[in-house]
Amino acid sequence: MKIYLIAAPCLTGGMQAFLDNRLESWQYDESASDAELLVEAAGRVCYMSFGERQFRKRTGDYLANIMAQGHDSVLEHANFTLLADGISRALSHQLVRHRAGFAYSQLSQQYHDESGAAFVEPAGLGTNLDAQRLWRAANASALEAYRALLTEANDLGGSTLDQKERKRMLRSVARSVLPNATATSLVVTGNARAWRHVLAVRGCIAGDLEMRGYCVEVLRVLGGAAPALFADFYIEQDAHGELVRQHADAEV
Repeated sequence: MKIYLIAAPCLTGGMQAFLDNRLESWQYDESASDAELLVEAAGRVCYMSFGERQFRKRTGDYLANIMAQGHDSVLEHANFTLLADGISRALSHQLVRHRAGFAYSQLSQQYHDESGAAFVEPAGLGTNLDAQRLWRAANASALEAYRALLTEANDLGGSTLDQKERKRMLRSVARSVLPNATATSLVVTGNARAWRHVLAVRGCIAGDLEMRGYCVEVLRVLGGAAPALFADFYIEQDAHGELVRQHADAEV
């Protein structure tokens, strides 16, 4: 599994133009990311807390305060787009259940030939060699059936379809035998509030090791891109690997 940050907020000169027009000033951390500054700016506009009315002078302090108070709506202005590569279809099915604040685009099994598909081995297999052999044999058998069906499905009809739609039909038939372990690629766009929610409710599920691993990698990426927006989350180790926790006094 690999998580890539492919898009994040980028401020224009509009905020400074607004301040100049209002004859206002804004003190913020020069080291803050555009995502953090966007959230701070949105929050400050609510109260026009600029210039003499600006109480907290540091971006990190301001963001920590609004999150501590549960004023999370301003976090929705900051969107991050991640590309998750090499996750299982099983994991992707769970992720797309999180609809609020997210958008998804996934590798299509109708258009993409899965004859050379890879499979994501679940960490839960551990070092049990018999279980590993069973798992690998099942996936090899499924892949063999997939390849055979691409050929055999030629006799299933669809002669009136054009080439594009015929390929869609053949792959739709063949993909039905592929397991949940089939590797996929998923582009996910979510706002900071939505990402925080997923980390809070999914990051420390004891028995879902792939989800835990996903959340750990997401936190590493987003925590690096906008530290102040995810400062209350941390990575911990237990007997089964890494997981994400949130400080007890934080808001989900």
